Amino acid sequence: MRIVRRVLAAVVVLVLVAVVGGYWYERPLLLTGTGYAAHNACAVEKVAGRSDPATDLPPNPLVPYLRTARTGDGGAKGSLLGVLAGQRAWYTDGFGCTLAADRPHLSPATRVAPGANPFTAAAAPSPSPAVRTAIARAFGDDLQAAGKEALGTRAVVVVHGGKIVAERYADGFSAGTPQLGWSMSKSVTSLMVGMLVQQGKVSVGDDHLRPEWTDERAGITVQQLLQMTSGLSWDETYDLGTPITEMLYLQPDMGAFVAGRPAAHKPGSYLQYSSGSTTLLCSILAARTGAGADLPRREVFAPLGLSSAVLEPDASGTPVCSSYLWATPRDWAAIGQFALQKGMWNGKQLLPPEWMRFSTTAVDRRTDEPGYAAGWYANKLPNGSLVESSLPADAYFAEGHDGQWIVVVPSQDLVVVRLGFSPAVDDERVVRLAADLIAAL
Repeated sequence: MRIVRRVLAAVVVLVLVAVVGGYWYERPLLLTGTGYAAHNACAVEKVAGRSDPATDLPPNPLVPYLRTARTGDGGAKGSLLGVLAGQRAWYTDGFGCTLAADRPHLSPATRVAPGANPFTAAAAPSPSPAVRTAIARAFGDDLQAAGKEALGTRAVVVVHGGKIVAERYADGFSAGTPQLGWSMSKSVTSLMVGMLVQQGKVSVGDDHLRPEWTDERAGITVQQLLQMTSGLSWDETYDLGTPITEMLYLQPDMGAFVAGRPAAHKPGSYLQYSSGSTTLLCSILAARTGAGADLPRREVFAPLGLSSAVLEPDASGTPVCSSYLWATPRDWAAIGQFALQKGMWNGKQLLPPEWMRFSTTAVDRRTDEPGYAAGWYANKLPNGSLVESSLPADAYFAEGHDGQWIVVVPSQDLVVVRLGFSPAVDDERVVRLAADLIAAL
């Protein structure tokens, strides 16, 4: 009997060791899930003003086991079954939500008034029947309920000739509901860099960007970070232990983390899509200008009157310029219009005259991301072929996770914004929408 007890005790110990060991092995992946849940719960409620954060969680086997709870300061906690892999998101007015162990200490937020943005208070448009039909298809009105829900369109705004000519919103959303742009944040970062270049605060040729870069990384330039040709080792796959998940959900100083990546390619020789490159660039600019987390508000949101815009920072105060920009659909439309106008806004030239040509010319390098330029995607590839043959060659795009789009077509004086939650569809119907609008307007 004594031997049986010893064997049972040994088995229990082994099981416990296996369970604990398995938990610690999987903990980085679990923290990705709980960090996503905490940040999402905080931002959807405090930034977007909605009460349904669970509807923004992607389909994932971990989701049923995630738990979130509000904190007294307006933030949120995320955990697995309410116990394991806890993460906390802190809310700061003007800066949104930040994953951090302790409340981040952020610089004061520049006040952003809406007066500089003509779209904020524009009258509701009266679109033509043809335009209504095009937008109805973009919302999936031709689909059964399940297909329409999967398509997930939440907002469409159409700007033609500098005026809003059509807009539509899903139930629970309105012109005043901020929505997350994900990687469309990179396009706004490109505009911000251009505005700093126009002011003489930075040059695209600047190198020696980090003091610890004393090897070949010292030659990395601002332009290469914009065009994702820095050569820094990266993996954008959202999986256990990849740089992108570690940066977003495990690192308090995202810029330092990316700067610590080794060189995998000679700078300028290879284009590898990297959210790390954009966030690293913002950490460099935030430090150089002394603006910290306030950099996007001071340099972009205030001059353009993007009063709803919030670009959330990490725990060190670096704006997460790769991913975390929230804005209303009309403010996203203003971003597209500012790009279409090549940086002219309320009579002031805020971008170098050739900035948008530079920003929307596809990088001619070996790449895993054809059509990428400098924060934007070009429709025309270096070999002259088109990514989307149904759209004009001069079209360019801001694109973000789960179906976020700004389509700009200068030759048609057209900006189309589509926002939604579309993790389960391959075609969000945006290209067809733009083509139909060109025919209808």
